[in-house]
Amino acid sequence: MNAAVIRQKLSQACQAGNLLAPARDNCMAWLDEILFESWIIDGISELVEGAHWAEINDRFYKTLAFGTGGLRGRTIGRVVTRGERGGQAEGECPERPAAGSNCMNDFNVRRATMGLVAYIQQVGPVGAKPHVVFAHDTRHFSRHFAELAARTVVECGGQASLFESERSTPELSFAVRHLGADAGVVVTASHNPPHDNGYKVYFNDGAQVVEPHAGGIIRQVQSLAAEAVCRKPSSAPQGIRIIGREMDDAYLERLHSLALEPEMIRKHGVGLKVVYSPLHGTGARIVPALLMEMGFCVLTVAEQMKADGCFPTVRSPNPENAEALTLGIRLADLEKADLVLATDPDADRMGVAIRGQDGKMELINGNQIGSIMAHYRLERLFARGILNATNRQRVRLIKTVVTTDLQKAIAQKFGVEIPETLTGFKYIGAKLQKYETQLLRATGMDAAGYRRLPESAKRDELLRHSAYYVFGGEESYGYSASDFTRDKDANAACLMFAEAAAFARSRQQTLMDYLDSIYAELGYYREKLGQLVYEGAEGAEKIRRILESYEQSPPSEMAGLKVTAVRDHAQQEIRDCEGDVLPRERLFFVDLENGARYGVRGSGTEPKIKFYLFSCEKPPLGSSFSPGALAEAKRRSTAFLDSLWMAIEGDARKRADA
Repeated sequence: MNAAVIRQKLSQACQAGNLLAPARDNCMAWLDEILFESWIIDGISELVEGAHWAEINDRFYKTLAFGTGGLRGRTIGRVVTRGERGGQAEGECPERPAAGSNCMNDFNVRRATMGLVAYIQQVGPVGAKPHVVFAHDTRHFSRHFAELAARTVVECGGQASLFESERSTPELSFAVRHLGADAGVVVTASHNPPHDNGYKVYFNDGAQVVEPHAGGIIRQVQSLAAEAVCRKPSSAPQGIRIIGREMDDAYLERLHSLALEPEMIRKHGVGLKVVYSPLHGTGARIVPALLMEMGFCVLTVAEQMKADGCFPTVRSPNPENAEALTLGIRLADLEKADLVLATDPDADRMGVAIRGQDGKMELINGNQIGSIMAHYRLERLFARGILNATNRQRVRLIKTVVTTDLQKAIAQKFGVEIPETLTGFKYIGAKLQKYETQLLRATGMDAAGYRRLPESAKRDELLRHSAYYVFGGEESYGYSASDFTRDKDANAACLMFAEAAAFARSRQQTLMDYLDSIYAELGYYREKLGQLVYEGAEGAEKIRRILESYEQSPPSEMAGLKVTAVRDHAQQEIRDCEGDVLPRERLFFVDLENGARYGVRGSGTEPKIKFYLFSCEKPPLGSSFSPGALAEAKRRSTAFLDSLWMAIEGDARKRADA
């Protein structure tokens, strides 16, 4: 089928209502034989001939755009063309990534990289060669995309540093700062399904890009003509610096510094059995060795230690999902282990199962995991006198607006501030850069000198001149407690959580005992995450309708409860406790008359709309919950949030179909 016939059939499908107009237009643009290789045009012909209109819509209804700091999308189509499959059998990874303007493929990787380099050249010193560091996870095409992007940087007149093999997202963030690079990129789709991949961009502070850089990069990307993008770079990796073990060692040295009480770990960690799984991802390179070096007894899930982009032992490589920890829990029961830790493929998220009071392994959620670490780290830092009444005003916990309010209560207990950021660790990274900048201005130190400081010296300087970051996290299983990385760090979280477990053991407690003691004192805070998945072009339209309806006609009641307030983060100016204005975002919070509330936002990385539900029961003033009263509070809160979610979900589906 020649290009003219394909165009005719695309137009007919559009007229018949089977194809969206933007999909038709983008698809036609990809039929240019001068720009695109023959296997791409043959593949489009194959999809048209097979009347795979839904597939064409999904591949072409838009151009893959930056979301929360980069690109993310399908790199393997639901329908795989013959040219994409090549010599691979069905069910195996195809030879080529999916063609399409809305897919993660060579075109979009080159386009993003060229725009990134152009932006660095625009804002950097005249004549300087932009230096970009690249890492990748274990996903399909990750190494290919990382090498392609590195070659593209060199082609555009820059310098590229590329890890020798797969490395975690937090180590990429660390490497950008350690090398003094202008930017960094990690090729990953984090915990998404195997058919996805992504491209996360970091700026020179080691954090994911925020404004004005995000907008500047996007404008450069959008200004690129297809002719420039399709001009292929040389295949030889000339001018690319390969990095590896020396960066691992420097990163590990900083990770060791996160242990607050190494002597306690050596005494009580050796008797603590920790099961660990990287879920076929990058955490295998760091976590087992780190924990064993610190003194923990570590057992690994052998089936999941192998790097494999198919993630064959799980339905989804997401440590938020109970199913992903099944093999780890099985091993823990076999070996009578105390704790299961699992990290996602790029090791920025960590999930946990702990041995409960009844002796059974119990999954805890991201809000609970983060609250245990936040409380433990503050408790021990104050106990050791490092933090005290004199410097507490310079101490910070940080959380996102959709993370549990229990962490607010913890901050209040210890008398420290807790700024709240928008969802996404890039905003926590921006806070850390703010504190660093304040310190440099106060002391006259330069950024390179600051990065070379030992962590204890850095802490002392921040407590004297700026603000010291003790811990930060988000409900979606991301945590950090340092600024040598500027993203969530599951490698670090594994160490910090295992240390908290050793501390509980030193008190002859389980971690659930420790968490319940926090609830008994501060109140039972319960959260629930509700999600609706809407994939493809049609799904994106449903998500848009829900969000637009909340903007134009928010609910007046929900689950029989009166709505007392609605906060629209896209329209209202909202400031945190430090006086900083939160960026505008399509995010809504709905307050109910009984003190509960819920938030609504579209995911920046997945085809989902998310609903964050919050409730709290506090003990009588001046007292704590008894075990029985706490159990009743848990039961009531769980039942209430389940009923609230049923009402919210039903309302949302009506809004989606309106």
